[in-house]
Amino acid sequence: MKNGRTPLSLRDISPTSQGQTKKQGSPLHSRGDVAKRQGGSSEIRIIGGQWKRSLLAVASIEGLRPTPNRVRETLFNWLGQDLTGLHCVDAFAGTGALGFEAASRKAMSVLVCEQDPLLCRSLLGLRTKLAANNIQVIQGDAIAQMGKLAPNSVDVVFLDPPFQSDLFTPALKAASRITKLGGFIYLESDRVWTSEELVPFSLSITRQGKAGMVCYHLLQKG
Repeated sequence: MKNGRTPLSLRDISPTSQGQTKKQGSPLHSRGDVAKRQGGSSEIRIIGGQWKRSLLAVASIEGLRPTPNRVRETLFNWLGQDLTGLHCVDAFAGTGALGFEAASRKAMSVLVCEQDPLLCRSLLGLRTKLAANNIQVIQGDAIAQMGKLAPNSVDVVFLDPPFQSDLFTPALKAASRITKLGGFIYLESDRVWTSEELVPFSLSITRQGKAGMVCYHLLQKG
């Protein structure tokens, strides 16, 4: 998908069928995902790449649902551990777990979009701490920010909109527009999306799984 680079391909690994929950109305994390800090705040760890084991703060914000460790591990087994040369977008970033995982695995660029000012300050602080020069953090509406990007310019988009919101359809439309032919969109939702629902976005399901009440899908454009 980038000149001089073999196109991104999926690893032949079956999706994880059971994992750890990250859904509103249930515990935000299982004990294996989160380390507690003084004052009641929490941390999760980057699980692979050059910043493996680095901590990401989890603010006490209602509805904040960092992607569980097992799901992130499965996702990056699908995408591959080395994302060298790829351009990524982490929309609705929250803690930035997906975007920083991609950057840790040598993605060329990762645009991290988050609307909450407290979370953005945390993301900027982590970027500085890690000297993560391949990450750009932008505060603002994720769909509007994707609308500013050139069509067919991104290799991987991570989509994790708030559950039970009306953002899924416009987010998928915006993500599909900027994703390269053959590129991937990772989608987290509180329900399973069907192949028929994804046809209008020129997307097909390549992998999917369920962890607690979280349904996750790897979609390909083409």
